[in-house]
Amino acid sequence: MKILLTGATGYIGKRLLPVLVAQGHDVVCGVRDPKRFNPPESIAPKISVVTIDLLDEESLENIPKDIGAAYYLVHSMSASSKYQELEKQSAVYFREAINKTQAKQVIYLSGIVNDDTLSEHLSSRQTVEHELDKGKYSLTALRAGIIIGSGSASFEIIRDLVEKLPIMVTPRWLNTKCQPIGITDVILFLCKSLNNAETFNKNFDIGGPDILTYKEMLLKFAKARGLKRHIYIVPVMTPRLSSYWLYFVTSTSYKLAIALVNSMKVEVICRDHKINKILDVTPISYEEALDKAFKKIETNEIISSWKDALSSGTMAINMSDFIQIPTHGCFIDKREREFTDRAECIDRIWRIGGETGWYYGNGLWKLRGFIDKLYGGVGLRRGRTHVNELHAGDALDFWRVLYANKAEGRLLLLAEMKLPGDAWLEFKIKDNTLVQTATFRPVGISGRLYWYSVLPFHGFIFKNMLKHLTA
Repeated sequence: MKILLTGATGYIGKRLLPVLVAQGHDVVCGVRDPKRFNPPESIAPKISVVTIDLLDEESLENIPKDIGAAYYLVHSMSASSKYQELEKQSAVYFREAINKTQAKQVIYLSGIVNDDTLSEHLSSRQTVEHELDKGKYSLTALRAGIIIGSGSASFEIIRDLVEKLPIMVTPRWLNTKCQPIGITDVILFLCKSLNNAETFNKNFDIGGPDILTYKEMLLKFAKARGLKRHIYIVPVMTPRLSSYWLYFVTSTSYKLAIALVNSMKVEVICRDHKINKILDVTPISYEEALDKAFKKIETNEIISSWKDALSSGTMAINMSDFIQIPTHGCFIDKREREFTDRAECIDRIWRIGGETGWYYGNGLWKLRGFIDKLYGGVGLRRGRTHVNELHAGDALDFWRVLYANKAEGRLLLLAEMKLPGDAWLEFKIKDNTLVQTATFRPVGISGRLYWYSVLPFHGFIFKNMLKHLTA
């Protein structure tokens, strides 16, 4: 079957794509920015790509008319303060575009909504479902709560809290109950719902077998990691304080922290488990989902991470707008140094950031990340998804990878930290020399003052980083 997959660059889409291909489907990946789309080499020849922006009606004309089904896996809760309006408009445009095709089914991954008073996040997902349900096709809506898997936002937040805080003084919402589900089961439900008439024009809650409070989830995570943790719940922590608590302790953005805190005050428990019988799926337990996630992390087999989504940063960018580094009106710090082993030099560049660090002055890099957090930026806590692999679109601490070509020996990064301007950092192999270039395009007087204030640090940080990369 020919299938349209939206959200192919997202956390769920990246994991669903290879499964659909393995099942023999002809998958058309609808992406807004093809430069961010890096499918595994093993499946790249078996898929096609179309450029679509769900807020641009004209671009939706690129959707092939002969598709038989479509997956709607797009969500933007932290990308904009107007995300509710944007999500509704996206759903309307998508519905009208799919109405013009041969698609008989649309599958939408939504959130569990079993409370009269919903958070903005859950209310937005419900609105999207209502709009999609007005189409000429059959809608299958799968509603999930907390998704547990390597690289998922929920898993990473739990991991940050448990591994960083031996003692936690927490808000009341940690007593809220939820029904977590493993990412492998989410993919199973999404696949098995395809072309299954029993799921047409219906919505289902999907969840694992465990109903837990968030406190119990944290303690079970600690037990699985062999850590002793103490959690004390206080009634005086407001939603705003809770959001700041999540933001500063974990790698989440502030907008996402607000959305999560508001959602976590609402219980997300499955109404029933009819879908399990219909699709013959037996979901794994919370502990089993954690175990699977740990194994993927230990073997460096993380297929996708929420941190690589553009919404994990502070800039709603189109990478094509930044791929060409400007020179006019810019400050440039360019350094060159010869190396003896090209392969080793490139490997060191490709391991930069994350757990490896920046090869020199890591304390200063961490301080810069902390200051960025204070100003509402992403800081250094996002790290990187893979230890030694980088692709265009990946998050790398407070940078975004714009271009990564090992054979060419070129890595280009765009700063996503809070800055009075735009900043690029480029590593480029030229013959037997590594050229390291930092470019800053200032905005106003504040941008120029910023550059001159950090210039003394560049002198020894960039110099010694280049020395370690070429040693």
